[in-house]
Amino acid sequence: MCWSATADLWAGLGIGAVGVAALASVRRPGDAPLAALPLLLGAHQIVEAAVWRATGGTGTATLAWAVIALPLLPLWVPAGVLAAARPADRPRLLAPLAVGTATAAFLAYRLATRPVTAEVRGHTLGYAVDLPYAPLVLAGYLLATVGALLLARDRLLRLLGAVTGAGAAVCALLWRTEFLSTWCALAAVASLLLLLWIRRRPAVTPRAAQ
Repeated sequence: MCWSATADLWAGLGIGAVGVAALASVRRPGDAPLAALPLLLGAHQIVEAAVWRATGGTGTATLAWAVIALPLLPLWVPAGVLAAARPADRPRLLAPLAVGTATAAFLAYRLATRPVTAEVRGHTLGYAVDLPYAPLVLAGYLLATVGALLLARDRLLRLLGAVTGAGAAVCALLWRTEFLSTWCALAAVASLLLLLWIRRRPAVTPRAAQ
């Protein structure tokens, strides 16, 4: 999906359609944030198409891409998993949310005070932002996103976490300098699992809410 502006655009439209279908299938209010995640990731791919059109650089599209990829996702994912969880399961999900909040705050500060640049590298895009303690930040990012999914009680959400975590490892090995772009593309593909999850969720009942 990251190979060209056209590929990103069509991928974004397709993933956005998955998001619309997922939101239309919501039967529990707490499921809405996770159901909307494919819509966000679809928009993210469309924004990356604009980065391609601008041939990288430091423009508005690059900054918008970075805002979604860096501070927004590590906050959105654990918050969505927490919102969808049963009350009895929520205490163990507070840890990834806390890590995600701290990671998102740090990344938002860096984006507000340092430029982010995109560079076309063959058939991928590389993004660069000045991040001290990069390994620690990456660990916090993955603990918040992948970790929250792996801690979920729901089997499909745990599968999503496993797929996303494995994909992150593969992307890091194959395309180290373009890791962020390729990993977010894989996370968007995994949105199909979210659609399956939301369609299998029963309507909320007093017993299920306990």
